[in-house]
Amino acid sequence: MEWETVIGLEIHAQLSTNSKIFSGSSIAYGAEPNTQANLVDLGMPGVLPVLNRKAVEMAIRFGLAIDAHIAPKSVFARKNYFYPDLPKGYQISQYELPVVGKGHMDIELEDGEVKRIGITRAHLEEDAGKSLHEDFHGKTGIDLNRAGTPLLEIVSEPDMRSAKEAVAYMKKLHALVRYLGVCDGNMQEGSFRCDANVSVRRPGADFGTRAEIKNLNSFRFIERAINHEVERQIDLIESGGKVVQETRLYDPDRDETRSMRGKEDANDYRYFPDPDLLPVAITAEDIEAVRATLPELPDAKKQRFMSEYGLNDYDASLLTQNRDEAEYFEAVAKACGDAKLAANWVNGEVSKTLADNGMDIAASPVSSDALVELLKRIQDNTVSNKIARDVFAAMWAGEGSADAVIDKKGLKQITDTSAIEAVIDEIIANNPSQVAEYRGGKDKLFGFFVGQAMKASKGKANPAALNDILKKKLEG
Repeated sequence: MEWETVIGLEIHAQLSTNSKIFSGSSIAYGAEPNTQANLVDLGMPGVLPVLNRKAVEMAIRFGLAIDAHIAPKSVFARKNYFYPDLPKGYQISQYELPVVGKGHMDIELEDGEVKRIGITRAHLEEDAGKSLHEDFHGKTGIDLNRAGTPLLEIVSEPDMRSAKEAVAYMKKLHALVRYLGVCDGNMQEGSFRCDANVSVRRPGADFGTRAEIKNLNSFRFIERAINHEVERQIDLIESGGKVVQETRLYDPDRDETRSMRGKEDANDYRYFPDPDLLPVAITAEDIEAVRATLPELPDAKKQRFMSEYGLNDYDASLLTQNRDEAEYFEAVAKACGDAKLAANWVNGEVSKTLADNGMDIAASPVSSDALVELLKRIQDNTVSNKIARDVFAAMWAGEGSADAVIDKKGLKQITDTSAIEAVIDEIIANNPSQVAEYRGGKDKLFGFFVGQAMKASKGKANPAALNDILKKKLEG
């Protein structure tokens, strides 16, 4: 291996508070431009910021989940730089003394290996506004609704060695902040986004010069952007060039990164403690009060699902990626008494239909109770698993409960063995040549007979009974 990739991620998670970090303005998404920015957000003379206690509690909540050090004293600083959508000319952030110190997160790689990724810190800060470049005839519009929105910036150690590792880490973090309820994780709305610091080096050498790829808000784009940047840096070095420290943007249409500006160092921002904000004091009692509200975390839930419900690693991993989905599964598994059947349906038909409709499970028109009713009809042989999928589709479309759909459409499974025998006898009588071939050793024709029998019964014959009777008839 001639080159080694080195990646560190800075992830910005928008905190799910009701108001901004230093003012009472709403952070609701989708409001008309500049209707949710008050005098504090605009940095007008004479105003003073007031820290949102809920934002601090959410930072502590995250810190406990990654086994991090929670600072008894943390300080807000002014990060000075000019940008059109930064109304004060500085951003209130944290630098030397953040709320959350060193922690870690374990990710599972494709080969099953577990790798620990260090987290340097997670600090609170306010977001800037947003520059709008469309529909302004060559000019730029500024929307300050987002200015002052509370962010938790989660800074990793440069421990990742491939784009796939970076995506695995980000997905794990995305699931965690949603489990904790500190961020809705909506990447399309910018609630969860990432800056990737990428460099290459010869194995064992010192770190190379890094370039930062700014504002990535899709797992697919993160992987593509990092892979492109790695190739760019290697090609540049091997052709005699030199990587410069800079901030770059990823263009998904062209699948390339391009230079945005020179990358600043910490001293360029002229950090100093914000004189309008007192240091934040966090007591042991504060920390324990937050700890008492922590939910069961994804890794612990996965292990419990495997031990309590006998699920394999794959099923348990899928079911615990989303807290709402895990709770949905558990409600179904407990009520129907068959965890494997519940897992197959939640990971299969339910997840597929949700994905096809771009929905989260919380918005599913088929509740956990409704799914239980359907699964019980599979268990008591009222319908086959195949017909149950048609019933589920009808339930999703609002055609009624499982029982109502089954009765209305006449989908009850045929379990009467004499009725199944009559169907099979007719199939055998109508296909003498295929019967002779099967009895002559062409075993693959068994599937043909099953298909014909299921077609004749309109899919209602009990598959197990049909297979058993068919086998006896053909071999007789």
